Amino acid sequence: MMTLAAEIDKNGTSPEKLLAPVLSAFWDEPESWTLDTYHRHDGYEGLRKALAMEPDDLIAYVKDSGLRGRGGAGFPTGMKWQFIPQGDGKPHYLVVNADESEPGTCKDIPLLFANPHSLIEGIVIACYAIRSSHAFIYLRGEVVPVLRRLHEAVREAYEAGYLGTNVLGSGLDLELTVHAGAGAYICGEETALLDSLEGRRGQPRLRPPFPAVAGLYACPTVVNNVESIASVPAILNKGKDWFKSMGSEKSPGFTLYSLSGHVTSPGQYEAPLGITLRQLLDMSGGIREGHRLKFWTPGGSSTPMFTDEHLDVPLDYEGVGAAGSMLGTKALQCFDETTCVVRAVTRWTEFYAHESCGKCTPCREGTYWLVQLLRDIEAGKGQMADLDKLNDIADNINGKSFCALGDGAASPIFSSLKYFREEYEQHITGKGCPFDPARSTLWADDKDDKNAHRGVNA
Repeated sequence: MMTLAAEIDKNGTSPEKLLAPVLSAFWDEPESWTLDTYHRHDGYEGLRKALAMEPDDLIAYVKDSGLRGRGGAGFPTGMKWQFIPQGDGKPHYLVVNADESEPGTCKDIPLLFANPHSLIEGIVIACYAIRSSHAFIYLRGEVVPVLRRLHEAVREAYEAGYLGTNVLGSGLDLELTVHAGAGAYICGEETALLDSLEGRRGQPRLRPPFPAVAGLYACPTVVNNVESIASVPAILNKGKDWFKSMGSEKSPGFTLYSLSGHVTSPGQYEAPLGITLRQLLDMSGGIREGHRLKFWTPGGSSTPMFTDEHLDVPLDYEGVGAAGSMLGTKALQCFDETTCVVRAVTRWTEFYAHESCGKCTPCREGTYWLVQLLRDIEAGKGQMADLDKLNDIADNINGKSFCALGDGAASPIFSSLKYFREEYEQHITGKGCPFDPARSTLWADDKDDKNAHRGVNA
């Protein structure tokens, strides 16, 4: 799952005690993705306990556990299930959002690759709770190896009687469809995902009505993230009190933190909510040798960036929010002092401009102009007035676009200007970027070491 570079942290606590491997507990086992391996680790025991409960009691149990959505917003999972109207005579649907494509976010795809049955078991439990007989997994289509592995896991589940007619003799009939998307970031937005699933162009819908009332095929629909649903079986199997014993009061439980960038040992670190980046860096060997942390994102590129001043911010929804950002997908991208902030923000903004669906004017036009300004500044062709213009355009996008893509595009603009305005000004006054892009590459130090050994002036 990861490499622990430090045996003991600064407080004398073994790093293993800071971790809480549940979803990732057996990722390193041979053929961890198979049903046999999943059975050896209490697979589908949570489902058996769920089927012994009344659906309404099951929803209340998940709600009482405090499980919050792991897809970014942190909305209580049980409460979302509770919104589905019962006795309405309409089909109910569960749609799992596996269209992971936020820059820096990389937790759901590894989870599906190494332990797909945790998601399938969670789907069956959720469908029993909301009285659904058809569930969908909307997977990002580029990840073909994951798609194949997921199809095989679904086949195993059907063969074992966990899917299909009369699941485990409970009377529940459930069909599960795996759908491969075409690679549009906007389809990570739940209503755009539903439009895509129905065969239309993926664009956000006007709300209300919300998916719980009129979602897929205009029927009540729950849309949940992969990690959210995959966390449910362990809660049923080990108990809500066990789950609440981890994390913080308002953000209980375990979660996957994706540590990437200029880190000695990047990877997935599964820990209770509320751990800090300092603790995670202690376990991962810290920032690459000879360098220091400059800035980082707590939840992917769409969340306001932090600096080294925020190393001890509790990584839960309340802690990160109070510090001025969002926990998001817990994608901890770490950048050292060799990284140009302007360059990084420009690349992120180019992504958002490219992925904008074009439905609303603030996002369609605003992201385009942000890119033009940022490219000029990075190239040394900007003016001081451009900095206020950047801020003004971002403000005209933030909170005024049809969906959260516009907010995500504005976040790195606001935060980078807040913490690194002087760096923007250096690009303007110096007529160019003061950074060497090659210095931020992972092989730059190796090259310098070799040149120094040969007596070459690097």
